[in-house]
Amino acid sequence: MYDEQKVGVVVPAYNEAGFVGDVIETIPAYVDRIYAVDDGSTDGTWDEIVESARRVNGGTWEDELFSLDSEHEPRVVTIRHERNRGAGAAVKTGYACALKDGVDVAAVMDGDGQMDPAQLDRIIDPVASGEVTYSKGNRLTSREDYESMSNWRLFGNFSLTLLTRIASGYWGLSDPQNGFTAISNEGLRSIRIDRLYDEYGFLNHLLLALNVNREPIADVSHPAVYADETSGINYWRFIPSVSMLLGRNFLERLVRSYVVRRFHPLVACYVIGPLATITGVVGGLYALSSSVVNTFLGGMMSVAVGTLGVLLFVLGVWFDVSENEGLVTKVKYSKPRVLDAEVEEVPNVQPGLEAYQNRGTTATSAEGESE
Repeated sequence: MYDEQKVGVVVPAYNEAGFVGDVIETIPAYVDRIYAVDDGSTDGTWDEIVESARRVNGGTWEDELFSLDSEHEPRVVTIRHERNRGAGAAVKTGYACALKDGVDVAAVMDGDGQMDPAQLDRIIDPVASGEVTYSKGNRLTSREDYESMSNWRLFGNFSLTLLTRIASGYWGLSDPQNGFTAISNEGLRSIRIDRLYDEYGFLNHLLLALNVNREPIADVSHPAVYADETSGINYWRFIPSVSMLLGRNFLERLVRSYVVRRFHPLVACYVIGPLATITGVVGGLYALSSSVVNTFLGGMMSVAVGTLGVLLFVLGVWFDVSENEGLVTKVKYSKPRVLDAEVEEVPNVQPGLEAYQNRGTTATSAEGESE
């Protein structure tokens, strides 16, 4: 329990052998349930999940297998997809189990070991306290964070941040692809998780669903953690597919928020602005190349139309930012300071591990089945 809230953590994993076991076993003791979801891995991920579940739950795994409905209520519930269905599908399976189990706050920690368990309470706290519906991590708040990422990864993250801000309406968020998240039970019930994207665009699609319901979110700064793991993202497929998804999300948000729910003039600005800009550019090119149209007058008219289009689009953005103001709460991270005289007294343990070893609970082992 965390602040009298029942907490569950979804651990999605695809080919994360060598990492997922440590993730499961270092999750803090205040977490009531762990939903380890193997998304059709082809390496030793499933065996590692089963072995870690056996150690955490206690007892002998082969003695008896229990499902989520079991009266024994294991701490680690294992779920396996028969085929690879996508990162979003794995999280959705875990969310469905959390809803069925009556979890108050459902967090997500990827099975690649990039999320520090010592930071989990900071991700959960804004949701458990009732301040926000959804909380997500942010690794882009300091120079050290930037330097820990490759240039390609950093460029992709900044680009997706801008596009996701426009598409989702959460103009204050950063690092949208950060899967270190937490959401309330009410938040999960308010959106239709079965309709969300199954692959890596899941996080962006989830933000759209939350914004349409005007749900407040928290952007929680935390240090980045990178080791020997490799990204499973195929950027040649990921960037085009997610860009198309974000475009659809943007149009869906405009219709649902500013047409269906209530009309707002920003829709006209967003529609007329780009059309006028394109018309101005095309008209200018035609004026320069045509012998029939006066080049000066045609050019000036095109510049005027194009400028008006840009101004209308900027006005639409300003309206949009104003309408969504206050929906994102920033939670800053302060690096702990250790005095030189105290260095020798600090035990050399992995963050989050000591608390688990000293205060961890023991439950009967279990295996859940995905639907």
